[in-house]
Amino acid sequence: MVFGGSVLAVLAAVTTMLSGFGTQSEWWDFRVGFMVLKWGAYSAAVAGILCFGGGMWASMSGHYHSAFVAAACLLLSMIVMGIPWSWKHTVSQVPPIHDISTDMVVPPEFVRILPLRKNAPNPATYGGLEIASQQREAYPDLTSLVLDRPTDHVFVQALDVIDHIGWELVDASPTEGRIEAVDTTFWFGFKDDVVIRVLPSKAGSKVDVRSVSRVGRSDVGSNARRIRTFLASMNAQE
Repeated sequence: MVFGGSVLAVLAAVTTMLSGFGTQSEWWDFRVGFMVLKWGAYSAAVAGILCFGGGMWASMSGHYHSAFVAAACLLLSMIVMGIPWSWKHTVSQVPPIHDISTDMVVPPEFVRILPLRKNAPNPATYGGLEIASQQREAYPDLTSLVLDRPTDHVFVQALDVIDHIGWELVDASPTEGRIEAVDTTFWFGFKDDVVIRVLPSKAGSKVDVRSVSRVGRSDVGSNARRIRTFLASMNAQE
């Protein structure tokens, strides 16, 4: 029982890793990757049951080495199960949207990134009032950032922040105050597009950010986190 549970736990872990790596490597569609992840979690659940039962038997029988192996593989199974559970829990806590903007009335628009989104299931056109109302309820803190600095200075700072946090710069137009970049997610390698707008304001400069996922109905809160990270970094600049 311990041996079978241990083998299944390792296979579940490998399957879970492949779910993301295979999607990033374009071995399969991201939907297949989600399916692989789900079956990895199911396998981990079965492995956990086997390891728990086998570990209890080994401990009571004095086979402490087997009990230790069972405990380690039980922990591995719990970690594997915890990844999709955590994502599922997050999905239940955030609205099913994938387009987040600090300006929901006149959102920043993509220009150079549009050809990169040519085959993306999600459109680059803003969803309007329905999306805006869901965002206001879920992320009321995401608003325009006003800084008492000149726009040319803020524009350069925005480029520095993008480079620091590792986004891929696609275009920077100082005359339009527009910056476009791409952020690639860690696990599945999803491409999320970002457009930043820096305009003059009475106080100095006004910065707006919009982040949009190319695939998926829900972004699991990733676009909001991305915008928060950028704004916090900009606010910390001098």
